[in-house]
Amino acid sequence: MIGTLLNGRFRLEERVGSGGMSTVYRAFDETLERWVAIKLLQADIRGDDDSIERFRREARAVARLNHPHVVTVIDAGEDDGAPYIVFEYVAGETLKDRIKRLGRLPITDALAYAIEISRALEAAHAERLVHRDVKPQNVLLDNEGRAKVTDFGITRSLEGDGLTLAGRVLGTTDYVSPEQALGQEVTQQSDIYSLGIVLYEMLTGDVPYKADAPVAVAMKHVREPMPDVRRARREVSAVTASIIDRATAKETKNRYRTVAEMRTDLEQALAVEASRAGHVGSEATTVLRALPSSTYVPWRLRFPRRAMVLTALLAFTIAVVVILLAAGTHRSGPRQPAATPQQQSKGARALINVPLSAAATNDYDPPPGDGAEHTADVPKAVDGDPKTAWTTETYSAGLGTKPGVGLYVDAGSGIVARKLDITANPGGYEAHVYAAPSGAVPENLSGWTLVSSPTTVGSSDSIAIDTKGQSYQYYLVWITKLPPGGKAGIAELKLSR
Repeated sequence: MIGTLLNGRFRLEERVGSGGMSTVYRAFDETLERWVAIKLLQADIRGDDDSIERFRREARAVARLNHPHVVTVIDAGEDDGAPYIVFEYVAGETLKDRIKRLGRLPITDALAYAIEISRALEAAHAERLVHRDVKPQNVLLDNEGRAKVTDFGITRSLEGDGLTLAGRVLGTTDYVSPEQALGQEVTQQSDIYSLGIVLYEMLTGDVPYKADAPVAVAMKHVREPMPDVRRARREVSAVTASIIDRATAKETKNRYRTVAEMRTDLEQALAVEASRAGHVGSEATTVLRALPSSTYVPWRLRFPRRAMVLTALLAFTIAVVVILLAAGTHRSGPRQPAATPQQQSKGARALINVPLSAAATNDYDPPPGDGAEHTADVPKAVDGDPKTAWTTETYSAGLGTKPGVGLYVDAGSGIVARKLDITANPGGYEAHVYAAPSGAVPENLSGWTLVSSPTTVGSSDSIAIDTKGQSYQYYLVWITKLPPGGKAGIAELKLSR
């Protein structure tokens, strides 16, 4: 087909992809002198009326969508009985190609792409269209890094039964929702499930389920629990992990109801992860800048170039002030002698609260534990609401072979902490406070330093911390003895320095 001129206008130049029903070519529009993408129905099914109608329906469906994150339909037609669709040409790579090339994507980039995909799906759902085949192969990344969703070939209208292939599940089994795998009704929540799987793959570099046959993979989506993303990538926050858990819930009643709900949580998670990382890539910056003003994002991350200029100006101003002060001190004579230790001890230094976000709080259950301890409830320990709480799992016979379980907070940088306040629910458990320096979180307790005495935590307690003047970034509440009910809880956690 290379070199073929369709309808005297579109010259096929290069084959760029193919599927069960069609082949995609890069083509040149000789009328408007621009590159386009042509999707051409496979020759062996051009006599199948259902396949031709499905193909035409894709053109009609996507033509209804006008969105920056959806690949635009330009034209459609037939040449000598061969139906084709003309799309805008997106130079770049697919999201799947990028994952294969880079492995795990930066957390902020993964969330940025998920937000852009969700916006495309939102536009489709607003037109009562379900994509039904959301996967990284169907997400194109242009040269500016923007994500564009394509291949609405099995899209179905929510207003009618649409077309199906007899005896065949439509969709790719690596990303198929449980209801699709079982041949049940497909709704926009099916797209939400698939997007949750795509986000998991972007963060871990691999799909969650594998088997020798596609049907076996599909059944794993139906029967097996979703793997914990934080076991594959520890630095993912509990906030991001909870989004994946909710998006990929087996039962639709436990899943996000709309993709708009998921997008809102993704935007909050991106703001949290960006603040936690302290820097983001170009595409994440673009998405951050477009977030609603109600979503808190540090100004330096939302507008990094302006922040760099202002930082440079501030540094210059400080340098000038220091020089002027030094000159003034030199003229005014020697400074007053420093205060004696006795004078300094007359007033104790006031405690300063260390701000803790949900992303800065993580459960800790090292080997021989399973690595997770009610991960989805972790944000409740720092949400400011004493009525909600993170709890350990229930251990009817004590902790058994585990030395303990706990919760740790990330102070953002090394600090000399002095006190940790706990509002417990339920209380009555014994806890210690450990600390670890900046860097990777220790894999087990031997990598932590004990900085408190053992404390029996009642309904509300303060634990004195003594770091001996050392700065630590991570502080761990390590629970070693449980109350009679077999579980311990933290409703509020506050760290002071």
